[in-house]
Amino acid sequence: MRITMIGTGYVGLVSGVCFSEFGFDVTCVDIDAEKIERLNRMEVPIFEPGLDDLIERNYADKRLTFTTDFDSAVGQADVVFIAVGTPSRRGDGEADLTYVYEAARRLAHAMKPGTVVVIKSTVVVGTCRKVAEIIAAERPGLDFSIASNPEFLREGSAIEDFMRPDRVVVGVVDTRGEEALRRLYRPLFLRETPIVVTTLENAELIKYASNAFLAMKITFINEVADLCEKVGGDVQKVASAIGLDKRIGSKFLHAGPGYGGSCFPKDTTALAATARKYDTALRLVETTIEVNDARKRAMAERVLNALGADPAGKTVGILGIAFKPNTDDVRDAPSLVIVPALQAAGVRVRAHDPEAQEQAAPLLPGVEWCDAPYDVANGADVLAVLTEWNVYRGLSPRALAERMRGRTVVDMRNIWPAEEIAEAGLTHVGIGRAPTRGES
Repeated sequence: MRITMIGTGYVGLVSGVCFSEFGFDVTCVDIDAEKIERLNRMEVPIFEPGLDDLIERNYADKRLTFTTDFDSAVGQADVVFIAVGTPSRRGDGEADLTYVYEAARRLAHAMKPGTVVVIKSTVVVGTCRKVAEIIAAERPGLDFSIASNPEFLREGSAIEDFMRPDRVVVGVVDTRGEEALRRLYRPLFLRETPIVVTTLENAELIKYASNAFLAMKITFINEVADLCEKVGGDVQKVASAIGLDKRIGSKFLHAGPGYGGSCFPKDTTALAATARKYDTALRLVETTIEVNDARKRAMAERVLNALGADPAGKTVGILGIAFKPNTDDVRDAPSLVIVPALQAAGVRVRAHDPEAQEQAAPLLPGVEWCDAPYDVANGADVLAVLTEWNVYRGLSPRALAERMRGRTVVDMRNIWPAEEIAEAGLTHVGIGRAPTRGES
């Protein structure tokens, strides 16, 4: 089968490249000519470990191509994936489906009879049927199939998630759509990966419900961390113990400054908006959104408190800007709330991130960017860890202390043993435990 992927954003690019690794002929199409030119020069526009190697190999083997020629790419395809963006709509928080519907209108006139159209974008319930209606209205009498195939890719480990998923979810209305997707994912089924074949509506809801649940899990452990700080507990020990319960599991129980990224903030907001639209309030999801937004502001206050009564003119060194390690994505990252709050209080901010500086710099004017992690500590009154990059874990506390002017480290990811920080003469302010004070 020939596959065309409409959209070379995070989801479209990773999915298209992985399908080519399965041996299929894949064409990735995008209206962004500059992005396509870069991809044809083997310049990957996003940071995802291992993605560049897969692109180079499959491009060289002529299984993977990049183009702006929409009609040609769609016209030759047996399966067309729509993987365009669905950002939050201003005002009501619902998913903006403009790009999805525009892609549907365009492909209706270019695709051949018998094509299977698959929605890969994260879309609210009812979208797939609306796409089918658009195609049918644009080109009456055309024989085609519609399907839903939501993605569950974690940034930083997307290739592993695609190649070894927990499950593959497929929403279909006919056997042709089901058979096409079963064939595409056959390499996974040989490894006994579960496939969930269901309705379009169920597939759309599964995606949103999954992400909303995980967002709630993160928010829950963050609130438990706040309680631990008040009563003398240690959230890492609490989380480790409750995670041993197989009904709960250990993943997404790491307390921190709040969730961010391209999925959880957008998807929880869209799900809550959809529920309100149907007069079915999802109060747990709505509260999760509120608590997470408040947590980012609270983390900024934590750093300001560490600076003392008059933070103006003081310096804070920030380690990590991306919303998580192994990605350059800063969308809805806690840093985008914390850093501006510090600057509004008159604080000078110095920052380092191994991959996200280029993405973050236009969004964080006034930040002084450092080339190396240790440089961030130079003259800092407070050092704060916002992203748990591995490169930070091995930094020497004594070397940091020698460079700092102040004596406090706000470790929002609990990446350093508090005792080691204290031995270097610094006070460790972690998450979900009492501060550990060092002796100068």
